[in-house]
Amino acid sequence: MEFTEAYKQTGPCCFSPNSRYIAVAVDYRLVIRDTLSFKCQWCVVERERESDLVVQLFSCMDKISYIEWANDSEYILCGLNKRPMIQAWSLTQPEWTCKIDEGPAGIAYSRWSPDSRHILTTSDFQLRLTVWSLLNTACVHVQGPKHCSKGVSFTKDGKYAAICTRRDCKDYVNLLSCHTWEIMGAFAVDTLDLADIEWSPDDSAIVIWDAPLEFKVLIYSPDGRCLSKYQAYESGLGVKNVSWSPCGQYLAVGSYDQMLRVLNHLTWKTFAEFMHLSTVRGPCCAAVFKEVDEPLHLNMSELCLSDEFLQGNSVELIVFPFLKDVSEGHFRVMYDVTEVPISLPFQKPPADKPNPKQGIGLMSWSKDSRYIYTRNDSMPTALWIWDIRHLELAAILVQKDPIRAAAWDPTCTRLVLCTGSSHLYMWTPSGAYCVSNPLPQFNITDLKWNSDGSCLLLKDKESFCCASVPLFPESSEYSSDD
Repeated sequence: MEFTEAYKQTGPCCFSPNSRYIAVAVDYRLVIRDTLSFKCQWCVVERERESDLVVQLFSCMDKISYIEWANDSEYILCGLNKRPMIQAWSLTQPEWTCKIDEGPAGIAYSRWSPDSRHILTTSDFQLRLTVWSLLNTACVHVQGPKHCSKGVSFTKDGKYAAICTRRDCKDYVNLLSCHTWEIMGAFAVDTLDLADIEWSPDDSAIVIWDAPLEFKVLIYSPDGRCLSKYQAYESGLGVKNVSWSPCGQYLAVGSYDQMLRVLNHLTWKTFAEFMHLSTVRGPCCAAVFKEVDEPLHLNMSELCLSDEFLQGNSVELIVFPFLKDVSEGHFRVMYDVTEVPISLPFQKPPADKPNPKQGIGLMSWSKDSRYIYTRNDSMPTALWIWDIRHLELAAILVQKDPIRAAAWDPTCTRLVLCTGSSHLYMWTPSGAYCVSNPLPQFNITDLKWNSDGSCLLLKDKESFCCASVPLFPESSEYSSDD
């Protein structure tokens, strides 16, 4: 892997959907950088000025809180929570600007529609959701949205939107056409306090789940028929995460009882339940990779100086950087393959505080829907990787520090994670390995893939860099020195 130099950032950073650009928030400025210029750096092509990397530079009216690209990568919006208002910009028409301000109602959150020509804003206190058109001055209002940033889902073909609302102490789902933005239908759902909604990948079903106080997962058809109601237990905190597999055949449900349950799309029944225990015992075929520090050793017993060198007029002492590292007690980070049984670090959440750190806090499917990774928040240093095809645990990655972020390669079965250290950690079905970041004092706290899987965006507290990722290797040989 090769890394770019570090660049300043003070907020959100993200790739454009077409992977061509990177949007970076620097206080009140929005910087658009070209990823092709990064590739030139990786090819060791010198650039003359810093501005060669910057495609556009936009100035907002206040500090940028969040940014979101339109699907066509031509427009981008910036949310300014301190105002509260949003500003939108065009990459192809820099002179074009858009500012949306709902006055006293405020704007709590905004998002793009699938056609990239409408912006949906939610006012403060969930008074209304407004659809603004960039083609004309028309706008459509939906009263009483359930949430600010959640409760809205679009079909994969971009034709319809499902928007959750609440009135008369009951939750509803409104189906809107993304062409005319007319409400095509609405139906009540059997939830106590609706948490979120998501269309299935094939747009044939809608999943809705309740707030943590009650375990309830509901599957509805677009016409409002309840296809299934799933409730694993009645007492205790319930659902924490729900995720469709990319193929649409599986629905993963992570809950506060530290279990992952997987439902099938034919009968909507569970066919797999995976427990996250602090002690993993056999029989278990999973590979356990534990992060360790290996001291650097240098054998100088066979080093000697030649007579010609000793008879020279001057002798210059050269101190190599790696020798300095050894003298200061530096180590090489690597994975040690450990056998079961193994005890994982466990943190018991306090009983007198709300929002306990337990249950499945992170969960995501691989592109081929074969693997799913999970993180139990009671064991934040361990990442579990489950094999859905064989219904078994495939691997456990045990880190020294809590896992900050993890993401699958969008093109193949490769997982990357970070823990706030200077290293990247990767897993494939062939093994796991560590990659050292050469930038000084750069600790990776977050990461994102671009859409073609060729580049990673790595964030530190006040800077970011990009890393070129080689193609998925066919060989099964991996090492910590890659």
